[in-house]
Amino acid sequence: MAEAEFTATGVRIGRRLRSLTRGGQVLIRDGRLVLLTSRGREIDSAPVEDVRALTTRFTVKRRTLARLNGTGYLLTLRQQGATSASRFMEALHTARQRVTSRR
Repeated sequence: MAEAEFTATGVRIGRRLRSLTRGGQVLIRDGRLVLLTSRGREIDSAPVEDVRALTTRFTVKRRTLARLNGTGYLLTLRQQGATSASRFMEALHTARQRVTSRR
């Protein structure tokens, strides 16, 4: 398994109004986006080219809305600072480019 291109820990992952984990992990590795619980169990994963994501710009906490396999998740990347959501979006974009250039 290759080293992760992006890793964020302590991520709050929610689906609609329900919180799935408050200390989860988000990884971009091997061309896939993986959401993990605080105990390392996989919540969901999808190839980066199938993931749709957008960042909310005008909130105090930077949040990212991500759609994997038709399911929407609210990701609050809070421990890494205010730029963590933008770093996530950059990493997702870079991973998509890398995958499409291999084809």
